[in-house]
Amino acid sequence: MLRIHFTSHDLQNIRVARQPDPLWELVCSVCRLETGQGPLDFGHWRRSARDRLSRDPVAGRALYPLRTLIPSTGYIPDFLTPSVTGGDLPAGLDQVRRTPRTRLVRDLTRLADSRPVPSWATSLGRPGGDPLKSLANALGVYFRALLEPYWTHIRTAVADDVDLRSRDLLDGGTQALLDGLRPLARWKSPVLEVDYPIERDLHLEGRGLLLVPSFFCWRRPTALADPGLDPVLVYPVAKAPLAVARAADDGLERLLGRTRSVVLAEVAGRHARTTSEVAAAVGIALPSASYQIGVLRDGGLVASRRDGKYVLHTATALGERLLGSSGGLRPGTGAAVRP
Repeated sequence: MLRIHFTSHDLQNIRVARQPDPLWELVCSVCRLETGQGPLDFGHWRRSARDRLSRDPVAGRALYPLRTLIPSTGYIPDFLTPSVTGGDLPAGLDQVRRTPRTRLVRDLTRLADSRPVPSWATSLGRPGGDPLKSLANALGVYFRALLEPYWTHIRTAVADDVDLRSRDLLDGGTQALLDGLRPLARWKSPVLEVDYPIERDLHLEGRGLLLVPSFFCWRRPTALADPGLDPVLVYPVAKAPLAVARAADDGLERLLGRTRSVVLAEVAGRHARTTSEVAAAVGIALPSASYQIGVLRDGGLVASRRDGKYVLHTATALGERLLGSSGGLRPGTGAAVRP
């Protein structure tokens, strides 16, 4: 069990990540790939991933170092999941590449103490050259090959969980937010008891806690091993099997195109979006977002209205029905074309 000890200041500094963290999803997905865990949730993805790896030698080579550094059980080096990525893959990879050598040596030594590792892994911490460049490249190749095709659905599942946590917080404050983590965790003020494979105490000491909802996290939460790092608790979200979502998303993408279907999903939430907000959420340039919205508006799927100096966009009833029939892209969640 993991016991997280809060002070009054910590209770005022609990945050929920508003989008999936690419590197946490990547690390957890490698664990799911290597086991038969979660056959309903991950079975289709696992079969698809293994098929892709058998046909794509570049992706296959990228997986090799990740299998060494990311065991399915036990210690995983903290430097692979930097604490602040903002949901941005390039920023996360850059942080991995710039890991301080002292941290790298400490993490790799701990990994080597927990299980046998090849010499190339421990040599990553030696002076000279840019040892983490190839590792960061492998992380990027893996993500684009095995996670990016499903990123829309992953974002949807995380966004649904964020909505749930936000309602808990608004309705009942911090206690309701922490109580809402049951059955994964139990709030016994001032301690959050978390299902965990080892006995451990984490004292926040005024640093607060970042809750990170994750699609590929399975059954119980996880956290960074080093108590000196910014405290993070990664927990699994409820989700629909990827096989169902992928089939539905593919149908909508064939009809509208990938970028346009994601733009439609982004403007279909409860709140109207500006063009700039859509561009940022989807990960495209402002002129491209304006063009895609215009095409959707001409097709009767999006309505736009001016509010002061802003133009706000929402999905029409026809656009909502189209998204609803697709089943995978859910209103108001969106998905970056390239996270």
